[in-house]
Amino acid sequence: MIGTTEAAKLLNISPRRLRHLIAKNRVYGAYKIGKTWVMPVVDGLPKIKTASHGPNSTWNKVKTPAQSFVHINRQLIGKKMDDGEFAPVISVKSRNKNIYSSRVVIPGPCTIVYEYENPQTKCGARVWIETYSLPMAVNGCTYEEIITKLPKKTETKSQKSPKKSYSKGFALDSHRVPA
Repeated sequence: MIGTTEAAKLLNISPRRLRHLIAKNRVYGAYKIGKTWVMPVVDGLPKIKTASHGPNSTWNKVKTPAQSFVHINRQLIGKKMDDGEFAPVISVKSRNKNIYSSRVVIPGPCTIVYEYENPQTKCGARVWIETYSLPMAVNGCTYEEIITKLPKKTETKSQKSPKKSYSKGFALDSHRVPA
C-alpha cells in the first residue's frame, strides 16, 4: 500500500492528477485512511482503469530499447588530427546519434555480424556489432568535430589542373554560326 505522492512518482504523473483519477473511481482498490489516500500496488505500479473516451493514458509507457551498432570507419584509420593524436575510428550509432571514439565499452550481450553482400545502408559497413544495451563511448565526439581537427590538404602548382575558360560559358563548338 502506497500513498498518492509515491504512486504519482511511479506513474510519472502529478499527485493532483492522481487524486483526480481517484475521485473518478479509476484507481483500483484505493481507499482513504484518515486524510490520506492509499492504494495497492500490482507489479510495482497502482492499477488504473482505462477511460471510455478521451486521449489515451501516458503513464506506464515503456520505451523499447533501440538497437545500437558499433563499427570501424576505415577512412579515418591512421589519420592524425591537428593536435598530433590519431582520429577516433570506432563509430557508435544509437537512435539518432553517431559518436566516434577510440575506446567503447559494451555493458551487455552483443552480436558480431559479417554480411559482405548486404552492407548497412547508411554507412556501408560489412562488419559491425549489434547490441540492445547502450554502448559507452570514452571521450566521444562527432564526425564534424573530427573533420574540423584534421589538417587541410594544400595543393601544389603541379597538382592543380588547368581550367579552360570559354567566353560566356559556351563550348568551342557552340560558337559556330549555322550555314
